[in-house]
This record gives sequence, structure tokens and C-alpha cells, in this order.
Amino acid sequence: MFTPEGPTLRELTVQALSSVERGYDLLAPKFDRTPFRTPDRILDATAEALRDLGPSAGGFEVGLDVCCGTGAGIGVLRSLCRERVVGVDFSAGMLTEARTAANGRTGGGTGGPAATYARADARALPFTAAFDLAVTFGALGHFLPAERAAVFAGVHRALRPGGVFAFPVAAPPSPRFALYWTLLGFDTVMRVRNALWRPPFVMYYRTGALRDVRDDLLAAGFSVELAPVRGAARRPDGSPSWALVVARRP
Repeated sequence: MFTPEGPTLRELTVQALSSVERGYDLLAPKFDRTPFRTPDRILDATAEALRDLGPSAGGFEVGLDVCCGTGAGIGVLRSLCRERVVGVDFSAGMLTEARTAANGRTGGGTGGPAATYARADARALPFTAAFDLAVTFGALGHFLPAERAAVFAGVHRALRPGGVFAFPVAAPPSPRFALYWTLLGFDTVMRVRNALWRPPFVMYYRTGALRDVRDDLLAAGFSVELAPVRGAARRPDGSPSWALVVARRP
């Protein structure tokens, strides 16, 4: 839900009629007060699920948050990595908010190494064999299916052998429930908007089916598994509402 401190309808409209980069520059100061921010319960559960998945018994040394936004996921990396943590995003406004939030923490926040931030396009990450762990939260919908190959190839290149790339993925909602039609409606409106207006704003909820994402990860050279997440909410059929994709570079 949007809070009174969040963006107004006018601000959201201006953002939606901008490019992805410009839109997030505009939204950045209020982003953490929108439902678009990844909930803490998912961040905490992700950190717990990854704790024993390091490339060695010593865990992770260096972490990368791809499309870090305002830095909500940086705490996951700081709780898991001992040496260094880096957040990358192509929105200067989001990076400014991430740095401001990091500077405002006292006592080291979640502990672990301090984070540094860099502006970069996730489709052309400028790293080679530099990280043990990479994560991303809520960002894959900003890439068309044809662009995922470049994103995953860049993450694969950025990881050291044995490194892990992890991100939460939601179970698809059933057409019996309102959420299915809400997401379908959102994607339909976005497609119409992009057909009629330039520059495009890429944000789709229904272009990242798990089987397609898995195929793209395998094509990039990863091995792929789904890690169970303790405490994940359950769907009406008893299955978990989300799980953690864990892709490992051999």
C-alpha cells in the first residue's frame, strides 16, 4: 500500500510517462514508501536461505547487488559477506538515496562491510571474476525477455568460479484469484502505453516465467536450483508463495 508520505498520483503518472531511468530518478526520494520496495521479510528470509550456500565453508567474501535501487537488499549482502559489498544501478537518483541511507545508519546497521555504489547498466556489467555472491530483488521485470541473456551473462562473468547468483521468485497466481487479473491488467496497460508513448517504460510482471528464467540461466552457464525458504507464506493449495532461485557458476 502507498503511505501518505509516498508519491502522489500525479508523481506516479509523470514517472510512468518517463523512461525507466528518468522515472526512477524521479521516484527515488519516495521509493522506500511505496509497495515496490522488497519487504523486509523477504530480504531476511533470503539472507537466512543463503547463509550456508557459500562457495566454501568460509561463506562469501565479496557481494554484488544488481539493480540495487535505494539499497534495501544491501543489508542481505552485508550480513553474508566479510570483505566488500557493491551495489550497482543505472538510476543516479536511486544511488543517491542508497548512499544517503547508508550514511545515515549508525553502528554499522546489519554489521559486515560497508557498501560502495556504482552506476552501471545491468545489461553490461563492468566486472570480471570479482564476486562470490550476486543478488537482485524485484528487477527482472525491467528487462524484456530478449535482454535477460545479457544480464545473466554479465552476472556470470562478474562471479568467481563457485559463485552464487540468487533472487526470489514468486509463484504464479491462479486465475481464480484477483492478483492474477491485477497483474494481467497492469502488463496490458504497460504494453498499450509503450505502443503509444516514447520513451518506453519497461516493467512487466508476467514476462518472467520460472521455466524461461531457468532456461536463460542455464544458457548463460549456470547450474540452477530452487532453495526452500523458511516461513514463506503458503498459497491455497499449500505450496509456497515464493522460493529462491540459486544459480551457481561452475
